[in-house]
Amino acid sequence: MPAKDLYHDIVRRSLEKDGWIITDDPLKLKIGLRELFVDLGAKQLLAAQKEEYKIAVEIKSFIGLSPVADLENALGQFTLYSDILEELDPDRVLYLAVRQEIFDGIFEEAIGKILLKKGRLRLLVFHAKKEEIIQWIP
Repeated sequence: MPAKDLYHDIVRRSLEKDGWIITDDPLKLKIGLRELFVDLGAKQLLAAQKEEYKIAVEIKSFIGLSPVADLENALGQFTLYSDILEELDPDRVLYLAVRQEIFDGIFEEAIGKILLKKGRLRLLVFHAKKEEIIQWIP
């Protein structure tokens, strides 16, 4: 089992404050002989449609020496998990959770804007101190 990300508990509490029910901590993906672990699985009841909306959340701290290297690793992991979830649990949508400061510092720059424009990532942006979700970027 992998170690929890630095902001794991903060993101979990932020999701719960936002009305999400944590279903998996971590969410295990078994594919062939391999097991992979997405940080969180959650669901929310959509009252109007009486349906559940399921998500998976991979949390990234971006605390390495190079934000670009952290982005490359996060993008690779996001792509891998997205493709596997599409096969194993196609109703679940994957999000990458990043702090507001990371969003402002990377995803508001040209490199991040390109990724978002191309639809390479779905982001959950959170405020670490307030323990709340700031925005969802599909």
